[in-house]
Amino acid sequence: MAAKYYTHFVTADPPTLALETANESSEWSGVVELRHPLEQTAGTRELRSLLAQSFALTSEDIRILHWARLH
Repeated sequence: MAAKYYTHFVTADPPTLALETANESSEWSGVVELRHPLEQTAGTRELRSLLAQSFALTSEDIRILHWARLH
């Protein structure tokens, strides 16, 4: 069963970018659709991992500000 989530998060820029943008972050928000609902206890960790894969970052480079399941 697919589940949709609203997510608001910040990504750290990868270190391979130009020096003037190093250590800056980008703020994102949107809807993420997953094949299965997130677990209540590990949802943030799982969502960080999935977002990191999409942005070619590590999960440590993702900081989730807010997430909520859409009905």
